Amino acid sequence: MRAKATERSAKLFIPEKPSLPKLRKAASGCTGCDLYKRATQTIFGEGPPKATVMFVGEQPGDQEDQSGKPFVGPAGKLLDKAMVEAGIPRNEVYVTNAVKHFKWEPRGKRRLHAKPSAREVGACRPWLEAEIAVVKPKMIICLGATAAQALMGPAFKVTKERGKVLQTQWAPALLATLHPSSIFRHPDPAEREKAYASLVEDLKLAAKALQAF
Repeated sequence: MRAKATERSAKLFIPEKPSLPKLRKAASGCTGCDLYKRATQTIFGEGPPKATVMFVGEQPGDQEDQSGKPFVGPAGKLLDKAMVEAGIPRNEVYVTNAVKHFKWEPRGKRRLHAKPSAREVGACRPWLEAEIAVVKPKMIICLGATAAQALMGPAFKVTKERGKVLQTQWAPALLATLHPSSIFRHPDPAEREKAYASLVEDLKLAAKALQAF
């Protein structure tokens, strides 16, 4: 089914009686926004069908776009490390992104991340809503502003709300923190270490809150 330009959204591609395999297959052919035109492939979420925790990032990066898997690049490896330190079992986690295609701009031979627009995030949101509805996580951890605002609205400020365990319509608990990729943007090693430590502390709060479930 083709949508008119003014109506384009992933909503038209959501299958009836969705399951993760059905959603992943349907998402591979999504043309709900123009990002699919330059991306190598759709990068859907991965993890246990009934994961306790769902991590939501902004969008796949260059390595994810090439491999077909979410969170396998430097930010994903840093997140894995932080989860271990925080005591969140990786095998109980589902990881996904607010946007399922890599948005990039060329820099010589490199493809550098470009921030998705509110329109692109909105067009992709039905996939995220469907993943949450199927997985039913006890806690959602939003990594960065794009992920948090995709679920909590444009007025949500990670700088103000990060580290707080919130009750939401999406899950019994939701926590917003920084995206691991932002840590790499600190030029000073001491600042990178400080930012990483704050990410681990936020995840420790999440792990503690999970003990109540």
